[in-house]
Amino acid sequence: MSAAPRTATAGPAAHVLSVSGLEKRFGATVAVDGVSFEVGRNEIVGLLGPNGAGKTTTINMLLGVLQPSAGTIRIEGVDLAAERSRALARTNFAAVYAPLPGNLTVSQNLRVFGLLYGVRRLSDRIEALLAQLDLRRFRDTRCGVLSSGEQTRVALAKALLNDPQLLLLDEPTASLDPATARDVRAKIRACAAAGTGGVLWTSHNMYEVEEVCDRVLFLSRGRILLEGDPRTLPGEHGKATLEELFITVAREPLALEGA
Repeated sequence: MSAAPRTATAGPAAHVLSVSGLEKRFGATVAVDGVSFEVGRNEIVGLLGPNGAGKTTTINMLLGVLQPSAGTIRIEGVDLAAERSRALARTNFAAVYAPLPGNLTVSQNLRVFGLLYGVRRLSDRIEALLAQLDLRRFRDTRCGVLSSGEQTRVALAKALLNDPQLLLLDEPTASLDPATARDVRAKIRACAAAGTGGVLWTSHNMYEVEEVCDRVLFLSRGRILLEGDPRTLPGEHGKATLEELFITVAREPLALEGA
């Protein structure tokens, strides 16, 4: 059953994330072309699209890994280009393709990253996350020998260490079995609802997107083609399901332009 939409709460800035006119060019290739969007408080926004649409490039710009060719990124109202450290201080990231060092134990990984983020009362924060994500029994286990689901939960613990206002999740449940993926989704939804932050989530699993996301953005060839509620957007474009709409975006994006 789809989760009920959540309502963003008021806070010190209008949005957790505001992106305006974002572009990224690699020579003659335009990977991201004039993208603008926001992520509100307590909101989970799905960034969707086929491979090569510009999703990961966009996330890398939000993380400061890539410098935009044009446009602005504001996190909690702070301009990333002008005040990089301050903007990224309340941001974090997790993806299955970016595992934590496998030779370190769960607790060692969390301590190292906690020190990098300057987390206060780090030991207490680590204990709270180990309990929250059911990782206590793995505290002294090397991450490299954990199962995919266990590694995903550790990566999520790392991503929550600094209590981020903006949580970026790139395919966070890819390769997980359905039961583990459901558990991870539930934990992320709970985290999004509990604080004042927001989540930007990429996924190719449309069932997951419909269950988790309050709003979705469909990217095609570096541009936002469609935007709306994942539960109603397909019907607005004559499609029965979100997956059918995704396939149309991937194969026939021109059929949706201006729709």
